Amino acid sequence: MVPPALTGCAGRGQAALQSGLTLIELMVVIVLMAVLSAAVLVGQRDPDRQTLQRQAERLTAELEAARSFSRSSGRKLVLVPREGGFAIEGRGQGAPTQPWMHPEIEVQWGVNPATRMLVLGPEPIIAAQSITLRLRALELKLVTDGLGPFRVQTTP
Repeated sequence: MVPPALTGCAGRGQAALQSGLTLIELMVVIVLMAVLSAAVLVGQRDPDRQTLQRQAERLTAELEAARSFSRSSGRKLVLVPREGGFAIEGRGQGAPTQPWMHPEIEVQWGVNPATRMLVLGPEPIIAAQSITLRLRALELKLVTDGLGPFRVQTTP
């Protein structure tokens, strides 16, 4: 038997030696927590990027639906800017303004910035057109070559 003076716990026995964490165990727990918190941070998306991506996908769907309607009805439809959003005009009644998903979204018109509109038909082949959506330092471009559908193009 080891004398109590050498064990560091005079008279308390072996049970006292087993309680508590060693430095190695504590460091392993800290490293695991750091790895898990880093994984969570990497998994979170930038909310501005996510909002801009959703807006671009929504606008792409709106543009393609309007192109389809324009071709089937023979009416000329145009996407025009409005205060705080956009409208697709040419369906008949007054076109309602559809708001942007974020109040700071800005639009840059691609082909003809002076007209500030996209023509969506009724011809099956339209002119190549683009529109750029910006939210702070981020931007996404919606483009079509006139034959294919509008698609989201990330700009470097």
